[in-house]
Amino acid sequence: MQRRTFIKSTGLIGSTFTLVGTSALAAPELFNDPAAGAAPYWLDGPMRWAQLAFVERDPGHYDPDFWLNYFKRIHADGALLSAGGVVAFYPTTIPLHHRSDFLGNSDTLGYLVEGCKKQGMKIMLRTDPHAARQDVYDAHPDWIAVTADGQKRRHWANPALWVTCALGPYNAEFMTQVNAEIMDRFQPEGIFSNRWAGHDICYCEHCTQNFKTATGLALPQKMDRLDPTYRKWTDWRMKKLRAVWALWDSEIRKKRPASRFIPNGFPDKIVTGREADLFFADQQARRGLMAPWANGKGAKELRSTLGMKPLIGIFSVGIEEEFRWKDSVQSEAEIRIWVAEGTANGMRPCFVKFGGDIYDKRWMEAVAGLYEGYYRNETYLRNTASMARVGVMYSEQTDRNYGGKPWQQKSGDHLDGIYHTLVESRIPFDMVNDRLLTPNDLNRFKLLILPNIAALSDAQCTQIQAFVDGGGSIIATFETSLYDEEGNPRSDFGLAKLFGVSYAGKVEGPMRNSYLHLRHDNQNSQMKQILNGLTGTPRIINAIYKVNVTPVATFPNPVTLIPTYPDLPMEDVYPRVFETDTRELYLRQVGKGRVAYLPGDLDRSFWQLMTTDHGQLLRNVIQWALDEEPIVAVTGPGVIDVTVWRQAKSMTVHLVNLTNPMMMKGPFRELIPVAAQVTIPVPAGAKVTGVKLLMSGQKLSFALKNGKLSVSVPKVLDHEIVALDLA
Repeated sequence: MQRRTFIKSTGLIGSTFTLVGTSALAAPELFNDPAAGAAPYWLDGPMRWAQLAFVERDPGHYDPDFWLNYFKRIHADGALLSAGGVVAFYPTTIPLHHRSDFLGNSDTLGYLVEGCKKQGMKIMLRTDPHAARQDVYDAHPDWIAVTADGQKRRHWANPALWVTCALGPYNAEFMTQVNAEIMDRFQPEGIFSNRWAGHDICYCEHCTQNFKTATGLALPQKMDRLDPTYRKWTDWRMKKLRAVWALWDSEIRKKRPASRFIPNGFPDKIVTGREADLFFADQQARRGLMAPWANGKGAKELRSTLGMKPLIGIFSVGIEEEFRWKDSVQSEAEIRIWVAEGTANGMRPCFVKFGGDIYDKRWMEAVAGLYEGYYRNETYLRNTASMARVGVMYSEQTDRNYGGKPWQQKSGDHLDGIYHTLVESRIPFDMVNDRLLTPNDLNRFKLLILPNIAALSDAQCTQIQAFVDGGGSIIATFETSLYDEEGNPRSDFGLAKLFGVSYAGKVEGPMRNSYLHLRHDNQNSQMKQILNGLTGTPRIINAIYKVNVTPVATFPNPVTLIPTYPDLPMEDVYPRVFETDTRELYLRQVGKGRVAYLPGDLDRSFWQLMTTDHGQLLRNVIQWALDEEPIVAVTGPGVIDVTVWRQAKSMTVHLVNLTNPMMMKGPFRELIPVAAQVTIPVPAGAKVTGVKLLMSGQKLSFALKNGKLSVSVPKVLDHEIVALDLA
């Protein structure tokens, strides 16, 4: 295992707490210094985690040895176990820390911790501080959350409980004691806290006074992300949560310097990436109309700020719909695809089972099969770098500060449209956080895609300009850069110089029965590439909304506007204007880079309509802007998500087979195998010494031609990994 150096750092959060949870800031104190007696090499160790979330009746009712045997069978090397908070599963001595009513004189948690440690597993203990019982209310009513109408908040799912305030003394004082007791008693590698960040706005006496002191304002009366007071509350809340994180982490490290506090989620991915040395992503399963690649998307977003720090993906074997059925299970196919997407995108799997008793064991063989396969191939899953050359930007500041107008609704659909286009196109890509745009962040990418990144600062626009000046290419859609970082409208695009167009002061739409005119010219290689696959038609449907712009540079004219005309009565359905010179795609060469700007919401329209023509046009624009040989080419039928990684002595191509009639509505009923032909340009200076399919265990013969290796993959069921051993 590679040795890593972790650094303790100091700095201020707000004005009261010291940041001790970071891994690479100022005032270095080496945690792997033998003289300091700490060696947190465990952080990069565990690859397969198991979470057992106890319920109160488990003590005396469940069989711990059954679970220890299962952990051993599946080669789990990390355990996430419930410890305390709303219920203590060990004989706590802290007043008001509720022991399980079924605990008696036993130590349910202690027995399982000891058994896991004997098997060499690393231990993360789970707390849940979001709810409390009547005795807590009676002793400390100020610890309880308050609603906007001044009422103490009953728990929404269990009215016998009260919801606690996350930003007051309950977390700062009571849970700090609980953490200390857990550390003293069990010496775990860390504490993971579930639902620690609160639920909605709390109007308790502490929140009311502290917000007033910090801002001079009364708490906002509702959650409205465009309300200035609500924005101040979200900033204040983030600082308070960072303070809780720092406090808990510092107290935990006093007990055991190698240990960490890990929050379940944080409202800012930049902070998460900077301050967490490892992270558990609690994105357990699909619900509703959700694409099966959603787990990979979440992994990519966290990877954009965490880098190569360990990222553990918690997945549920239960059903995660709006109405929760925690004691039933998903289909095997659904579990396998969700885990495959996470693993292919750099997550380490962690199954979660609620309750030690098992009513339905059907999930256990599926998880065992996955873990056993990942165990056999662990070396090839210890990734050192992504090889993706395409970056897709996402913007937390746009999510917070943009919206309110009719054409700005469902703004997340822009990103989903681009994401799905890249998956269908089998183009490996990573996510890019819009606040990490330095040359060090972007220099591995050739192409950066901005799916309606509306809110950008002047400094961010300058960084994007520098990326293009350095030879990079960009694609931007719709209102990208038309607002500053606070969501204030600009008179023109912040990236107008790159786009070669100016804002004409209007967003048009919804454009009913409007079309894109395709100007085919087989003598023009650029137009031929942009309209590839669309040669059988002179027009396709338009996007739903478009930004009106005025070109200030010279552009080719492959795609132009056919304006809206009536769609009823049928006798009136004919174009009033058959052709215009209004471009709906602006392409230009800027130095060694290429710039494509689409004024329409073509990405969002593709996601909402799923028209093949929109997908084809977007794919063509991406390939034109990328303008280089792909790092891998995968051909064959079906929908396959492709990712490419380097390891210390190998390179892997992950193929996740999403081909399924239930792709957009879970759960999968079955897995439908496909075959694939994979062509891989061998990295410069590397020699291929062997090729194998990791999940099926096949060794493949291979041939190199012109520096490219081609292999046939006879069957991809859910997840196959093509591994190249390199010398």
